[in-house]
Amino acid sequence: MPVDGPQYPVNLILRDRPCLVVGGGRVALGKIEGLLAAGAAVDVVAVQASPEVRSLRGITLQERPYRSGEVAGYRLVVAATDDRAVNRQVYLDGEAAGVWVNSADNPENCAFTLPAVVRRGPIMLTVSTGGHSPAMSSWLRGRLSDELGPEYLTLLDLLAERREELLAQGVATEGLSWQEALDSGMLELVRTGRFAEARERLQTCL
Repeated sequence: MPVDGPQYPVNLILRDRPCLVVGGGRVALGKIEGLLAAGAAVDVVAVQASPEVRSLRGITLQERPYRSGEVAGYRLVVAATDDRAVNRQVYLDGEAAGVWVNSADNPENCAFTLPAVVRRGPIMLTVSTGGHSPAMSSWLRGRLSDELGPEYLTLLDLLAERREELLAQGVATEGLSWQEALDSGMLELVRTGRFAEARERLQTCL
């Protein structure tokens, strides 16, 4: 069932913040890995955790049933068990405690949803279909992943370098022609190894 109404996109800063994952199977594994990649402090509660979950470093694992109300005190919670009643209880507990809860593959038990993600260093692209088709989100992620090659990271470095130079000179960077620079063929110059020309093009546009 798709999510009712539009969603508000946001990138959360979770480093060292306590997060809980309820469940220890294949789906939970992916959610845990995503939280660890963001630097979260991850607790896992599962009746039985898979060997892959048990082998993860940087988590606190308790193999036991979920206890009603224990979401309180966490910044973010993911319910990823194969028991719909448990997932529902986690969501209701989150609503009562003011904690954001995602229930894997069940939008009705979600205070937030998780998009498909493509990461290339600091570049992150996300794709969401509002719950209409997770399969299409994954398909689009694959297409975007193929497009987002290492040249984009080099381009990002050039832009960040120039921005820092301007800020150091006391120049406000808002309102400059960054989009014109990006549309000027810089990416193709980077792809062909012509980094000095790309840098000059950027300076000319700004």
